[in-house]
Amino acid sequence: MIIGLIGFGKVSRNLFNLIKSDEITFITSTEGRSKKTIQNIEESDIEVFDTFKEVASKSDILISATSPKSALTVAKQYGRYADGIYLDLNNISPDTTLEIDKHVKNLIDGAIIGKIDSDNPILYISGEKSDELLFLDNFITTKKISSSIGDVAILKLLRSSYTKSLSALLIETSQIAERHNLEKEFFDILTLTEGDDFKEKSLSRIANTVNNSNRKKEELEEIIEYFDDSDLVMVKAALEKLNR
Repeated sequence: MIIGLIGFGKVSRNLFNLIKSDEITFITSTEGRSKKTIQNIEESDIEVFDTFKEVASKSDILISATSPKSALTVAKQYGRYADGIYLDLNNISPDTTLEIDKHVKNLIDGAIIGKIDSDNPILYISGEKSDELLFLDNFITTKKISSSIGDVAILKLLRSSYTKSLSALLIETSQIAERHNLEKEFFDILTLTEGDDFKEKSLSRIANTVNNSNRKKEELEEIIEYFDDSDLVMVKAALEKLNR
């Protein structure tokens, strides 16, 4: 079996490291990739082709793990060359997922939940061909949600609504605590109810949000656009906070 990777960021690299089998070969391309990505590819032992068109045409499973903004473009460019499964792992809206479905033959909507580069993330999938990917459970916990394209995308948006709103609140309250010279005490009292590792996880969440604020804002904007719901008070507030 050949698994092709479009994108070689944290998601693809971790899948490459976790899915180890003599019966599986991973392939990718350096076409249009950044210097950092090319370096990561060269440091791995993945098979490299000149173009992603070649990667798509040779893959039994083609995985798109690039960015929300480029997900549809990638599907339009290379999806038509993929005769096997097309697994989209980008953090995109259900509308974008359904649009991608028009350009690829066998779309599966997927999401990696948990720390992307950990040893035990969970892969959630939905779509008519989802059963064909359940063998991945031998390497990474794999859960089928339904046979409907878009269900995993909705779950991703709901999860992002919670996590990014929480991150914005953590940033706001910790900044205020710091201005009052009470940052240590702030985390100490929350640790009493939230658990011993609360401070460590919170600081990691804050750093990740700040360092990737543009991508986080894009995701919040997609949530607001898709649900178009007056109840999204906290999500809209989180977006305002990140814009500041």
